[in-house]
Amino acid sequence: MAYAAFRSIGAYVPQKILSNDDLSKMVDTTDEWITKRTGIKERHIADENETTSDLGMKAASLAIERSGIDASAIDMVVCATISPDYFCMPSTATIISKKLGLGPVTAFDISAACTGFVYILAIAKAFIESGMKKNVLIIGAEKLSAITDYTDRGTCILFGDGAGAAVISATEKKEEAIIDVHTGADGTYADLLMTPNGGTGSPHDALEGETGACFMQMKGNETFKVAVRTLTKDVKEILAANNLTGDDIKHFIPHQANYRIIKAVGDALKMREEQVVLTVAKYGNTSGASIPMAMNDVYEQGNLKKGALMLLDAFGGGLTWGSALVPFSPLK
Repeated sequence: MAYAAFRSIGAYVPQKILSNDDLSKMVDTTDEWITKRTGIKERHIADENETTSDLGMKAASLAIERSGIDASAIDMVVCATISPDYFCMPSTATIISKKLGLGPVTAFDISAACTGFVYILAIAKAFIESGMKKNVLIIGAEKLSAITDYTDRGTCILFGDGAGAAVISATEKKEEAIIDVHTGADGTYADLLMTPNGGTGSPHDALEGETGACFMQMKGNETFKVAVRTLTKDVKEILAANNLTGDDIKHFIPHQANYRIIKAVGDALKMREEQVVLTVAKYGNTSGASIPMAMNDVYEQGNLKKGALMLLDAFGGGLTWGSALVPFSPLK
């Protein structure tokens, strides 16, 4: 039987940094106010001519290089993004594939907001375990600055740009395999986090007079409450389903949305401080890129060792959520 193994991680962030002090000159806010409520100190912002596919391509190139697998062996590319190069078509995954020179491989995007990376991990696992694919490149890439209203202090303080990518490949060794992935969604809460943006549910002509219609909109207090409750429940369920406890986890890598959410969930799960990966202070919320970017930090610090069990946990617009139990199984 084929299993799916998590072979490598890579990430990329743009050079430009937007600090809290920078934002205080743009909207009515302060570094103290932002830090206290979110834990964010700065975020990276892409250049005007830098696209989501540019960010994703750079992260993906690094992930392939580290994987020990030749680029010609990649047979599927999946990108999680809510800020694609084009809102209808072509998919950002196809553009990344072209920029990487991968040839005619299966390529498509998914939209699951901040849970996107967990969703595409589940997709890669399913395609490999079914025997349909052998080496899947998964990418979370976001240029959220393009859909952020920098006059709205409730959202502009949160979001940044960046990308993370991983190579998932087939293995016959069960000890290398991704253990489990849980995903879910509930459209009842769709209005808590959304971008109206002229789809068939809100045509462009109906949005002409609506301020911020093309930008992300969020009901912050409501989202916080649902996020903490949902993330905690989901993690408890995936651990119980696999007869594991928090003590079995080497790295708890939650979506980096807000320090207060991460702290509340970590405390509820009795995670030790050294288990919890935190990058929200320097990157902000990068949606689908958040988890792989955080994982890459652990890797580049030399702390992500072969066999280390990671617990991924995410929550995003939709509303969507997901968790995964993933041992790091590099080839080199």
